[in-house]
Amino acid sequence: MLYWLTAFSDGGDVFNLFRYITFRAGGAFFTALVFGFVFGQPLINALRRKYSGGQPIRADGPAHHMSKAGTPTMGGLLILAALTLSTLMWARLDNPYVWIVLLTTVAFGLIGFADDWAKVSRSSSAGLSGRVRLLIGFVIAAIAAAACVFIHPDALSAQLAVPVFKDVLINMGWLFLPFAMLVIVGSANAVNLTDGLDGLAIMPVMIAAGTLGVIAYAVGRVDFTEYLDVHYVPGTGELLIFTAGLIGGGLGFLWYNAPPAAVFMGDTGSLALGGALGAIAVATKHEIVLAIVGGLFVAEAVSVIVQVLYFKATGKRVFLMAPIHHHFEKKGWAEPQVVIRFWIISLILALIGLATLKLR
Repeated sequence: MLYWLTAFSDGGDVFNLFRYITFRAGGAFFTALVFGFVFGQPLINALRRKYSGGQPIRADGPAHHMSKAGTPTMGGLLILAALTLSTLMWARLDNPYVWIVLLTTVAFGLIGFADDWAKVSRSSSAGLSGRVRLLIGFVIAAIAAAACVFIHPDALSAQLAVPVFKDVLINMGWLFLPFAMLVIVGSANAVNLTDGLDGLAIMPVMIAAGTLGVIAYAVGRVDFTEYLDVHYVPGTGELLIFTAGLIGGGLGFLWYNAPPAAVFMGDTGSLALGGALGAIAVATKHEIVLAIVGGLFVAEAVSVIVQVLYFKATGKRVFLMAPIHHHFEKKGWAEPQVVIRFWIISLILALIGLATLKLR
């Protein structure tokens, strides 16, 4: 919205600053950060009054988790509100990628909110039916993926870009749509599975978002794409503003989610943020890179799949408990150890993902 102030610029005044994506990204970051600090505690107080029972705790989880009973959930509302406000204020609202990613994020957030509300209202860890969540998620992802295919350049539409081998484009045809849907829905649910310890999910999400934001900015500039020898996707640079708002809102939330957490993000936050990462990856043609940058989320999801399939086949378990972060807790790692070490892994994976921009 503030980009419209450039209409008053003669090229040498303060209004000219609003032309620059990097300046507006900084504005989005600080707007979301301040929003999180200002409204975080009032939201937590409101959630405690409305849902005094807090987040239902799984009875089969690690024993020390029972001490977290009563902690309010739906803290993802804080991130969503900060992210939405900062994006609407600082991004160009005539950019279709901004709307695709923002609306996808909000839509997945609404699924998560309905799930969280079902849990707290019933005082049960069982929320919406998994099938219902997946069905609605795939519908949202289909709309987002189809919109991206429609506005991508003809040379890239329905193509799968391969990192490192930058001249390689795999023409998936109509199969690209279900593939992109799987990327978005898979990302949303993988982040949801990761959100099981205080601060565990939000930092890797911010790291992945920052990485994808840099990629979006790079592939949205002709000069950068020529230097890096990557595919040019005009318009994606504005997504840097979205990711900056996500990081600002995420830090504001982490202030209250740091151990011991005063609030959980809940499915409201985890589904929304995961959906955002998937949508950005599809928009920027970096779906495979998302699997690298978000490798922690992939590992969490795979651990659950392996555990379930192996248990059904043999009646035995591969991990002491899934998702895999609980396995390490069962092995005796303290919760902060698991969280910090997983953060370090996320940072390493993000650097590897960024390296693919220049590797050849």
